[in-house]
Amino acid sequence: MRAAVEWVDARERLPRDGMPVAAAITGRYPPDSDAESGSAAAAGEEFWLVMPMYFTTRHIGEDGAEHRDCFVDSDRVVRLPYGRGRPCAEPVTHWAELPALPGMTVHHVLGDGVEAALQGAWAQEGRTAEGA
Repeated sequence: MRAAVEWVDARERLPRDGMPVAAAITGRYPPDSDAESGSAAAAGEEFWLVMPMYFTTRHIGEDGAEHRDCFVDSDRVVRLPYGRGRPCAEPVTHWAELPALPGMTVHHVLGDGVEAALQGAWAQEGRTAEGA
């Protein structure tokens, strides 16, 4: 099964409230204290990577701080959209809507429907492999 990904520039448009997304973030890894002074590792290394997150219009952090229009990862780390307002150490540059579940048009199935959904996806994969 294949999924097409359409990346959206976070400077131009934000997802709807509560939407799970793949978020491309950029930043710099912390310096490596064991690295020789003056080396790239000693200064930290820049990165740009994709992480699963959700977007929210209002988030209260563990420290009680309120964040608006932000992305939150599974560890509850808040990241802000690149170029929108306050600076952020690891801003989100782009986001993409997560693909639907295999063989479905939805992003989640709960409870009694899970087993049937899994079986249906696996059966569809088998038919695709046989026809190849």
